Amino acid sequence: MGNNDILGTHGEALKLFGDRVHAVREDQWEAPTPCAQWSVFDLVNHLTAEQLWVPRLVRDGSTIAAVDGDFDGDQLGEDPVGAWDRASAAAMAAFAEPGALHRSVHLSYGTTPADAYCTQLTADAVVHTWDLSRAIGADERLPQRLVSAALREVEPYADVLEGSGLFAAPVEPPADADDLTRLLCLLGRRP
Repeated sequence: MGNNDILGTHGEALKLFGDRVHAVREDQWEAPTPCAQWSVFDLVNHLTAEQLWVPRLVRDGSTIAAVDGDFDGDQLGEDPVGAWDRASAAAMAAFAEPGALHRSVHLSYGTTPADAYCTQLTADAVVHTWDLSRAIGADERLPQRLVSAALREVEPYADVLEGSGLFAAPVEPPADADDLTRLLCLLGRRP
């Protein structure tokens, strides 16, 4: 994908996740999600923290060690929706700065091109949009463009994700599975 496509897809994924965050009712923040041991609050907090890392890594060129611990714990406070909105806007702005996608970022597993980091975060937002949708009873269908981008991102390294300890074992998809079902099954979800 070209840089404009990467930015467009990233922005679309964050907007979709944000739409779901805005749909969370007050009585749903502690509801379980398809992510083992994560409530709705925990899931939104995770995605918010991911967005908070972006300006520091992409714009400022910080390392993981320099940022270590800054985004641990509760990043949502008393205003989960507002915290998400601010963090996602800052992440989109950092990636959209001139030349940002041509930079390198220093991640836990090594130096990575910023455009690859952006596509990884896009895939994460897409999958977690489905998780949040399921948790709050929202529409679980996702735009094909986003699903295709996430599947394209995840497929090459899906086999090593379970070993990271962050993902459940893959689930065998049905023979006639669509792209969304294949994506979710690769990441251990049971659609």
